Amino acid sequence: MQTEITQPGKLLDPHGKLTQPGWMRQPLQDCNLEDARFYALRPLQRFRIKRWDYYAFFTPRRFFSATIADLGYAGNIFVYTLDFSSGDLHEEGLVIPLGSGIALPRNSTQGASTFEGQGARLSFQVADETRKVSVNWPGFHDGRGIQAEISLRCPPEHESMTIVIPIEQKRFYYNRKINCLPAEGYIQYGDEREELHPHESLGSLDWGRGVWAYRSFWNWASASGFLPDGRRVGLNLGMGFGDTSAATENCLILDGRIHKLGQVRFDYTSSDYMKPWKFSDDEGRLDLTFTPFKDRLATTNLGVIFSEVHQMFGRYAGRVVADDGETIQLAGLIGFAEEHQARW
Repeated sequence: MQTEITQPGKLLDPHGKLTQPGWMRQPLQDCNLEDARFYALRPLQRFRIKRWDYYAFFTPRRFFSATIADLGYAGNIFVYTLDFSSGDLHEEGLVIPLGSGIALPRNSTQGASTFEGQGARLSFQVADETRKVSVNWPGFHDGRGIQAEISLRCPPEHESMTIVIPIEQKRFYYNRKINCLPAEGYIQYGDEREELHPHESLGSLDWGRGVWAYRSFWNWASASGFLPDGRRVGLNLGMGFGDTSAATENCLILDGRIHKLGQVRFDYTSSDYMKPWKFSDDEGRLDLTFTPFKDRLATTNLGVIFSEVHQMFGRYAGRVVADDGETIQLAGLIGFAEEHQARW
């Protein structure tokens, strides 16, 4: 069973409990994290609340991503870019003690996410039907430098995959993922400048707020691209975290509309992530093969704090059945699939 939430309300009740687990086509719940109640000493709670905005872009030439995150005890700023033809991947990150200088908005529908310091400036602005991503990091890649000014069109009718799920007894996750947003602007990486045009470049947002278990594991898969007939098509698939009995985040995105899927299986070889991955669901609507061509390994090991992610970039092929019964055939759709383990 999948519970769709259709009425606005608050995320948490006065006792810090989720008002209603489920999924939404739009973020209808107010993210009232100030009402969280999971520690007896309430001043300690801020160190366990995690908030992030992760933007990702698929262009004809590259994948580009920028993140502003506040993990409670520290902030995390990172930017990375992958050239599809050469396989060149470079990533830079900053760890910010106690998240000093990071600003993140209460909800995903308005406001600004910003950070400036240590030679980097990132700004994510939401206004009306536009999301603007600005990155300026002159020292990126030993002074090669990276800049981006990108506008994403996100009209009110564009649906997103938004879930609210419990984690253990007192923890929870509020997550909004928006795929297939037409992107316009530019990415300047050293001497290379790429102009982004809406008919060939798409952006996505992973907006997360919540309180996780100290030991966490999850899988996530995502893609945004185009069908041969010009329609925008995307995937968002996930498993391995929290109680998904009320809702999963699994869906097909077709021209800005969510086509909801149930439980999805990730079949892959953890000893060899470059082997093809298989995806199938419990209703026979999803049958995909993901063939990786690049492994992005990101590891942080600070003793009690540990994170390791294998984010595989590759191509999806197979079929997905939409809500109206249409079978969507995918062939060579570039996206990613990942395994993430953390103590945080």
